[in-house]
Amino acid sequence: MAEDCDLSGASEVIKDRLYFATLRVKPKNTANTHYFSTDDEFVYESFYADFGPLNLAMLYRYCCKLNKKLKSFTVSRKRLVHYTGHDQKKRANAAVLVGAYAVMHLKRSPEEAYRTLLSGSNTGYLEFRDAAVGESSFNLTVLDCLRALRKASQHGFLDFENFDVEEYEHYERVENGDMNWIVPGKILAFSSPHSRSKIEHGYPFHAPEAYFAYFRQNNIRAVVRLNRKLYEGRRFEDAGFEHHDLFFLDGTTPSDLIIGRFLHVCESTAGAVAVHCKAGLGRTGTLIGCYLMKHYRFTAAEAIAWIRICRPGSVIGPQQNFLEEKQYSLWVQGDVHRSKQKLLQQRLSRRQLQLQQRQQQQPHSPDPEARKQEAVSRLLSSMDDLSINTSLYKSYSLDENNCRESSLSQGDKLRALKGKRPPRSVSSSSRLNLSKASQHSILPPPKSTKVPLSFASSSKKLLRSPSTAQIKSPFSLSLFSSRPAVIH
Repeated sequence: MAEDCDLSGASEVIKDRLYFATLRVKPKNTANTHYFSTDDEFVYESFYADFGPLNLAMLYRYCCKLNKKLKSFTVSRKRLVHYTGHDQKKRANAAVLVGAYAVMHLKRSPEEAYRTLLSGSNTGYLEFRDAAVGESSFNLTVLDCLRALRKASQHGFLDFENFDVEEYEHYERVENGDMNWIVPGKILAFSSPHSRSKIEHGYPFHAPEAYFAYFRQNNIRAVVRLNRKLYEGRRFEDAGFEHHDLFFLDGTTPSDLIIGRFLHVCESTAGAVAVHCKAGLGRTGTLIGCYLMKHYRFTAAEAIAWIRICRPGSVIGPQQNFLEEKQYSLWVQGDVHRSKQKLLQQRLSRRQLQLQQRQQQQPHSPDPEARKQEAVSRLLSSMDDLSINTSLYKSYSLDENNCRESSLSQGDKLRALKGKRPPRSVSSSSRLNLSKASQHSILPPPKSTKVPLSFASSSKKLLRSPSTAQIKSPFSLSLFSSRPAVIH
């Protein structure tokens, strides 16, 4: 009877099976109920006063853990209760984990999942803040995070059936490149390369050459630098990558011209784009947020939440409010862009149909090959009046020599904090020995001897990956054509 009273204040996630509760005292398992908590298992690594949301690997591991419990023979007839304590920060992160499972696996809407989290005796949740020092000017809710996950799922950014969690955790480490995919197969965020690979005061730096193998393997064709020059861009160019400089001050927001140039680079690059500032968090996250709002109609809050789930600490201070201010105009730009693309495709289809009809009316042409070449020539010439202007400004990077910056920038501080974090797993337990002359590139994670966590045994797949996937990424997912996008 006492047991029923304990669950009366819990949120019922799956009827008579899974519950979420906030409890002051650690409960004991009973014959009918199994309790578990993840408060001390999945822990957010903060920079300053930030405390969440937890990253993509932790969301994945939680979903695997919960699926395993739900299928376990030993607790098959028991009610499962995920309980959290009254530490408001851990409680908010636990709520995102449970809500994420409801959205991604149970296919609930973010709003329905959030209502469930607020049912019973569960009250509101502490809002997440940025990784800056001082007061927070923009906060994310648990609902923002759930909406971001749903939108990322709808656009195919998530594929937990093929997600390589060890690869994600390996490459996010500073010693292994400090890289995270935000738009799988299209946009990668990373921290700035250095003039040469070395370890300085215990902090690892990587030369441009260290990234070449990984970039080629993942079809990255262009690199965008937003910070001061710490290496020569031609080192990427000589290796066959495009390199673009769009410098603006650390901690500030980009001009409209820089936003336009960045979007143009992303839209016109036939492959993926790797973006970095000093730490690959503030300026990098801000411009990627603009891309998400324009091309996928993310709200500013959804964009910030998704970027932080992929790469914790991203988008800082006034950059958050800036994205909120830019949301509507970028939505309009995206609508216009898609309308023009659709119109262009329709007109090209009509032209092709006209050419085919013309060919059918001339069946006795003496030279079929010549006739085919003539048709192609006509099609190309007919496209002259359909082209969308792509002659965007060659460069609108600020002159970094005329911009003053403190000796230790925000990016320096965030990179230093990230570099001091202890390894979380065996795959990242040993730092790269960059002093060895033979070490020129970032190594892939070692082959795991463990059985990988997977949803493959589930009767329901979490998320379906598009059948057109071609580009390999840590998410084993490609969303983009190998052809350059036509932009306005």
